[in-house]
Amino acid sequence: MISEENHQRGLKLLKEMGRENTLFEQEDTNDDMYRLSVGHLFGEIWSRPNLSLRERQIVTLAANIAMARPSGTHSHYRSAKKLGLTHEEICEIMIQVGAYAGWPTMAHANRQYRQVLAEDKAEAEAKAKKKSRSKIRTKKKKS
Repeated sequence: MISEENHQRGLKLLKEMGRENTLFEQEDTNDDMYRLSVGHLFGEIWSRPNLSLRERQIVTLAANIAMARPSGTHSHYRSAKKLGLTHEEICEIMIQVGAYAGWPTMAHANRQYRQVLAEDKAEAEAKAKKKSRSKIRTKKKKS
């Protein structure tokens, strides 16, 4: 079974990547599945020495793009941005992978990435709108 130390290390790493809320459906389905994902995958594999977290994210993103995975890649685009990869670097990863794994994989990755960009933009706009409403309410209360 996964040690509590590895589980906590995995949780810390997920938070650093901005992914602390991405595995709840596994936890709802089966606690062992969740603990293995957090403790083994992130607490052991992602925490190994010799590659930085950023480098591991690049490798994982490239592998997911190459496999044209229908799900899972979206959260890795967000993690990549959280870890400092630029839009240009993410696009370059897609191009590089497309050259080796087939151009359709790049097109698929582009569609997924555009979904992420659109979702993130909509979320940011909704937060800004909510913040603006909050400021207006605060001003009215002070008046």
